[in-house]
Amino acid sequence: MEITYLGHSCFKFVKDGFALIMDPYNPGSVPGLEPLKETANQVVCSHKHGDHYGLKSVKLASVRADTPFLVDLIETFHDDKEGALRGKNFITIVNIGGHKVVHMGDIGCMISDDDIELLKGCDILLIPVGGFYTIDAKTAKKYVDKISPAVTIPMHYSGDGFGYSEIAPVDGFVRLFPKKDVAFEGSEISVEDTSDLKKIIVMKPLKAVKG
Repeated sequence: MEITYLGHSCFKFVKDGFALIMDPYNPGSVPGLEPLKETANQVVCSHKHGDHYGLKSVKLASVRADTPFLVDLIETFHDDKEGALRGKNFITIVNIGGHKVVHMGDIGCMISDDDIELLKGCDILLIPVGGFYTIDAKTAKKYVDKISPAVTIPMHYSGDGFGYSEIAPVDGFVRLFPKKDVAFEGSEISVEDTSDLKKIIVMKPLKAVKG
């Protein structure tokens, strides 16, 4: 399985020639990120805000019955006021060729223990860490402790020349873990066995204009 971090909360997964894109952003919706020009067999969006619902930015290729991407959703909230501030959010659980990937979307609250059970022990957890519009680094750490994923990849943070000014850089999240457990990678990684990977992987946004 190949994983590409396109930027913000947008990832591309490729398995057996099939491509799935999660949370594509609209052109100009995220400062410092180039427009998406991608092709995929499936697209999944956590909610309908423009920085996560750029359906026109992805060309849909043929959809086949033998897709390796099996998708389940958990309805949650974009804030800690039961959606009163920013509406609903969906956690996406994707089973990809034996790997269980969880994309938390723009989660803004803690979910129930019953829902946590559905996520526990996943292979890869994609979680926002920048705060303001979503949970912050400390709350993201609480989720990591509860879910115990093999690998966690932070998303929805600001960096050198990209991201919203209101949200924090990834550093605050990274500092909550031992240095030996953290790896800084490029925009693409290949996953065969998560036991070979660090527990926290910070990926470089492919579409970041700078760097």
